[in-house]
Amino acid sequence: MRQLDALRKLCLALPEATERLSHGSPAWFVRGKKTFVMFADDHHGDGRLAFWCPAPPGAQEELVRTEPERFFRPAYVGHRGWLGVRLDVDVDWAEIDGIVREAYRQVAPKTLAARLEQDLE
Repeated sequence: MRQLDALRKLCLALPEATERLSHGSPAWFVRGKKTFVMFADDHHGDGRLAFWCPAPPGAQEELVRTEPERFFRPAYVGHRGWLGVRLDVDVDWAEIDGIVREAYRQVAPKTLAARLEQDLE
């Protein structure tokens, strides 16, 4: 599946990111512990191909309100501010890269987040 492959490539490009199954779906972790992206393919029959990730405070609410066809509040983690991002719509992969990087920043230790900033320079 090309969306999963593209998402995997973005996630595994980040410092000390690893992948393993979590709740039966691919998920990516910082140093094998903190989840920063969870892949969701028709999660409990919701009909979406998407991923879930932590987002900065207020981002979930704003994106879901302004672009509900692309973003949603995911089950289980939505109440903690996580963002659901659809991959079964027209996807801007540069934007997805930014969302994945921001999710990583939300959970990564400061030293790893700083390495992410250095990579952009």
